[in-house]
Amino acid sequence: MFQTLPNELIWFVMLAVNFGLILGVYRKLGILGLYIWIPMAVIIANIQVVKTVELFGLTATLGNIAYASSFLVTDILSENHGKAAARKAVWIGFFSIIAMTIFMNAALLYAPAESDFAQESLVTIFSLMPRIALASLAAYLISQTHDVWAYEFWRKRFPSDRAIWIRNNASTMVSQALDTLVFVAVAFWGQFEARVLLEIFLTTYLMKWIVAALDTPFIYAAKRMHNKGLIKAAVE
Repeated sequence: MFQTLPNELIWFVMLAVNFGLILGVYRKLGILGLYIWIPMAVIIANIQVVKTVELFGLTATLGNIAYASSFLVTDILSENHGKAAARKAVWIGFFSIIAMTIFMNAALLYAPAESDFAQESLVTIFSLMPRIALASLAAYLISQTHDVWAYEFWRKRFPSDRAIWIRNNASTMVSQALDTLVFVAVAFWGQFEARVLLEIFLTTYLMKWIVAALDTPFIYAAKRMHNKGLIKAAVE
């Protein structure tokens, strides 16, 4: 009853909204705004991922935009505030995933009242198997840690502001591949045959690759705002 627009149009609009909000919160709240965005993004992504949709002729899970936006945030932090700030954001996101998993699964332990209508829906969304939860945590920590390291690696080799696109894409696209590989391997190895695992990996990574490619203008915009002194004072 809610479907009135093509999925692809909604997807591109939400992509622009996500990236636009990141720049907005960065300008208004500075580094604190980016630290706030990280837990929002990973929690939203872990909720949206339970829904599958058809995009560009492929079956895909939601959450790719929100999750991929966390890589844009860590790249902005690496570019404008250094590796230590980006690492702090990674750990904020990691612990937010743990907290959400614990607290929401604890909420399922409460016996619902007779008038309750939400329990079954909450069970569907939040009663994740331990293997899926472990896959999500492992993929996030490995890929984000690599992203912060790789950004600094490429920044030393291509230090010019004109080369931001190199370090942004070289770090993020490899990190997204690691994220997808670790998640699919931990979550689904032994559950599906190799052909299906490969299809899941390729379609998931393709969506993340598109997001990573399209976020490049936004990191340039964040750099310009920072250089012009438009960002609020950093909160360390």
